[in-house]
Amino acid sequence: MPQSPQDDAFTPTARSRVARRPQRARYDEASVFAILDAGVMAHVGYVIDGQPFVTPTAYWREGRRLYWHGAAASRMLAASGSGAPVSVTVSFLDGFVVGRSGFVHSLNYRSVMAFGRARLITDPAAKRAAMDAFIDRLYAGRAAQLRPATDAEITQIALVEMEIEEASAKVKDTSATDLAADAGWAPWSGVFPVETRIGAPRPSPDIAPAGPLTADLAPYAEGARLEDALTRAA
Repeated sequence: MPQSPQDDAFTPTARSRVARRPQRARYDEASVFAILDAGVMAHVGYVIDGQPFVTPTAYWREGRRLYWHGAAASRMLAASGSGAPVSVTVSFLDGFVVGRSGFVHSLNYRSVMAFGRARLITDPAAKRAAMDAFIDRLYAGRAAQLRPATDAEITQIALVEMEIEEASAKVKDTSATDLAADAGWAPWSGVFPVETRIGAPRPSPDIAPAGPLTADLAPYAEGARLEDALTRAA
């Protein structure tokens, strides 16, 4: 059974326990939340009429709850928000590991799989608050600067909330393994780190600039690591 929200770790079961390379597994909240909070895009897995689907979507986290949203007509949101079991996956490529034999080439990565039953949030006030929280999760304080959403706009949005019942993180951060059979071979061996960084801002061409970038956008300076920007924005 999953632990209660006050506990600081998730108890793995057969569906969430890491079987392959279990030494890379993490079940504590700090590890799981750090990976979730480093990202913006997740893949939501669900089943409709026996057919499995996996849909990419933007998400955010509040405590042990994950949120994602989309168009009210979205089949994914209707299915995942109906109380059926879903899985949410977030992953990062952190490096290309190259060795002196093809067998030892690999990738460095971080990933989380979270499981739960999602529900649609239908109360308009709750939807407004959650969407403001999503804006502020990326751009702290920006929601208060924006034109409030109209009732019609809120109606067009479907919002899903999922309590994380189980979650496991898996992390690989190693250099290449050198096998005895590789001795004497010349190719370079090591790691090429991989990062996502912010590019130069591009003003909307059809909208007159309103002035310099505001403080809520400061974390997204050109060249900043995305993870650092999200940490600063939180």
